[in-house]
Amino acid sequence: MSNAITFKILEDIARDLSGDEISFPTFLDITFQVRTALKDPNLNVEQLAKLVGAEPLMSAKIIRMANSVMMNPSGREVADVKTAIVRVGMEAVRTISFAVAMDQLLKSKHMVPFESLSRKLWEHTAHVAALCRVLARKLARINGDEAMFAGLVHDLGVFYLMSRAANFPELIEDRPELYALLVDWHENIGHALLSALGSPEQVLKAVQEHETDREILEVKTLSDVLYVANKIANLTASWRDPEFDAGVDTSMLANLFDDGALEEIVKESEEEVLSLKTALGA
Repeated sequence: MSNAITFKILEDIARDLSGDEISFPTFLDITFQVRTALKDPNLNVEQLAKLVGAEPLMSAKIIRMANSVMMNPSGREVADVKTAIVRVGMEAVRTISFAVAMDQLLKSKHMVPFESLSRKLWEHTAHVAALCRVLARKLARINGDEAMFAGLVHDLGVFYLMSRAANFPELIEDRPELYALLVDWHENIGHALLSALGSPEQVLKAVQEHETDREILEVKTLSDVLYVANKIANLTASWRDPEFDAGVDTSMLANLFDDGALEEIVKESEEEVLSLKTALGA
């Protein structure tokens, strides 16, 4: 029975992602409107502020981030969305929009059966996003905000699959089958989902490959950054359940870092995790 349910879920998702409109919980609508707006090269701050202002929680999060120690070392607080956007930048608005959407998704009533797993998944996501920022800055010399965004959305496929599985009590009770669905399909579903939302090609590639084992001798690209960040995060903040899943093989990290270098990266990322959680009010 559960295999038939898994097939139906995947079939429904494939139908949605190939259509003109993607079916999401309604509270994600503003997030995708923001994402679409940010792709417009002629978008100005006033237009974005008006759009963001339509979602009170997102507005509050952006103002909170603008007034955080990370963004406001001078201590001069702002209280309006437009000024906050100018301070944090449009890239940060994109990141916050997804963070708010996923937080709302996790707290929705129909996700109650996944409460424990959802908490672990969000913790893992925060660590990967922070590690991406650190690795981008220290090793790859690429845009840290884009890297953090890739980390934030890399497991979007898991969140989406859980939201669909929530409609099938039989699958929720069948934990091995549920975990098999989440583990086996989250990369491809996440890639298809982000593709349908118009995400940049380098983000799509990184998300699709973030658990595809391969040899990396040097961290240079966004795909490298996300792959390695996911490996490091799985050392201490994995969302996988060892009862149903063998977990992520992290042995390749020994070929990239000595203990001191890895410890330094983890320490810096912990500061980023704290800053991210504080800024987002998590």
